Amino acid sequence: MNGLLVVWESRDVFLWGAANTLSLVLGCLLLSIPIGILGAVVLTEAPDPLRRLFAEAVDLLRCVPFLLLAYVVYYGLPELGLRLDPWWAGLMSLTVYTTAYLAEIFRAAFRAVAPDNIEAAHAFGLSRSLIYRRIILPQVAITAAPVIGNQVITTIRDSALLMIITVQELTFAANFVSANHFTPFAPFAAAVGLYLLMSCVVEAGVRRMERVRKGRYG
Repeated sequence: MNGLLVVWESRDVFLWGAANTLSLVLGCLLLSIPIGILGAVVLTEAPDPLRRLFAEAVDLLRCVPFLLLAYVVYYGLPELGLRLDPWWAGLMSLTVYTTAYLAEIFRAAFRAVAPDNIEAAHAFGLSRSLIYRRIILPQVAITAAPVIGNQVITTIRDSALLMIITVQELTFAANFVSANHFTPFAPFAAAVGLYLLMSCVVEAGVRRMERVRKGRYG
């Protein structure tokens, strides 16, 4: 009961940490989704040398542990003259890391678009940009939604590692409360509950997109 009381009395700390986590994840998605789509276009339509170079960069980022990337951004970039505060370093790390995965996800979704749809659009004289807006991207969004949902949950989970570079997100808040009140279990259990709630919201969105996909494409 004492641990639960500590969590309740420290609710402002938890809410602040959860708000920081959500702002990091939402900011990351607002940046990484459009960049990931552009990356997928490069991976599918760019000239071979550029496509190879970009594919190798994506593969490299996907092979690097996220924690190591966060260290490089926060501690390494100042040696090159670029110093970021923890929150912005965390956002940059999440965005770069998530973009690499989303580029591959969108590339696979692009290849799943039926060629007949694109050929029909060309036959009707639609421009390339209009084909992307009206035909390709809506199908890509619906096809890739479940995998993107999994990636969003992974991003929420990865954000917890940013406490190592002193980003005051949810895990940082739980650790702060635990260290100051000497209650090791309840604060982290509360953080787990909040992470679970965020993930459940994402899962609900994915299920809704899946129903839309089944309704349109069977």
